[in-house]
Amino acid sequence: MRILLVEDEAKTAAYLRRGLAENGFTVELAARGDDGLHLALGEGFDLLILDVLLPGLDGWSLLAELRRAGRTTPAIFLTARDAVADRVKGLDLGADDYLVKPFAFSELLARVRSILRRGPVRRDEVLRIADLEIDPSRRRATRAGLRLDLTPKEFALLELLARRRGHPQSRTVIAEEVWDVNFDCDSNVVDVHIRRLRAKVDDPFPQKLIRTVRGVGYALDDEP
Repeated sequence: MRILLVEDEAKTAAYLRRGLAENGFTVELAARGDDGLHLALGEGFDLLILDVLLPGLDGWSLLAELRRAGRTTPAIFLTARDAVADRVKGLDLGADDYLVKPFAFSELLARVRSILRRGPVRRDEVLRIADLEIDPSRRRATRAGLRLDLTPKEFALLELLARRRGHPQSRTVIAEEVWDVNFDCDSNVVDVHIRRLRAKVDDPFPQKLIRTVRGVGYALDDEP
């Protein structure tokens, strides 16, 4: 398994590179964000580990450029920024996990292995609910024939609800499935993303598909 580590702090980079190598990973190191983007676009990596504050190009911009280029390589952010808004921003850009410094290497290793051992998901079928169509393989969603402009995490949330059509999903399940993390119980990350998703999927159309199930969570269906 090949990992691209983009970290400008030399001691941290050396420590992580050595630890990952000792656990069987091949690690390529970049100290600048622009260099990391060049490597990520040009070579095949199984996972990206990105610092946020980087010279040349910050980690958020690096990942945003990769996702715009259609690259879906899993990514973990490492950063000292621990505000919920920062976590939401990183995950909304398409990161798979977010680890706040300082952290234990054993925790990073566990998260790396968790992401890499995920089995492939069948994504070739188009999901249809009322006039909503979701094409997972093309990462495209339309409603009444109109293209929906969704972020990577909004698309992942919509796809999750569509695949479990009619079955309410709790906030905990959504956080675990869409972000592969457990948010603090008082975090409103899921609710914020549901509101953003409704603004794009439901608000412009007469029929509402995303419903709140009191005391449970959220569901997607075309029931009246």
